[in-house]
Amino acid sequence: MERLEINTRAHSEFREITDEVQAAVKKSKIISGLAHVYIPHTTAGLTINENADPDVKADMIKSLDQLVPWNQPRFQHAEGNSAAHIKASMMGFNISVFIEDSALALGMWQGIYICEFDGPRTRQVWVKIDGK
Repeated sequence: MERLEINTRAHSEFREITDEVQAAVKKSKIISGLAHVYIPHTTAGLTINENADPDVKADMIKSLDQLVPWNQPRFQHAEGNSAAHIKASMMGFNISVFIEDSALALGMWQGIYICEFDGPRTRQVWVKIDGK
């Protein structure tokens, strides 16, 4: 298993990590299989989405902020970051991507993103490669 260390730069951010995951695939020497990507945090998640237009990331953050605003008087969590926990759960904590010819089999406009909701922080992303 590869452990990636990712530094996020903003309170809420979608940071592309496709190149880092691809490097883990290359290092594994697996030709065909699966890359399992997992984030062991409760206020950050993972997703696959468009990597061509940065407006998509901004629109996603704005939409999530509308769905789960930060200042909710009904939140009870003492740390004050319940919104981050909820958004991370909405995005999910793991993804799997096919590997073919030693490369991630992503669509033309797809990229792998860490979804930071309580940053900036140093996050770990774990990558497990299975195959032959």
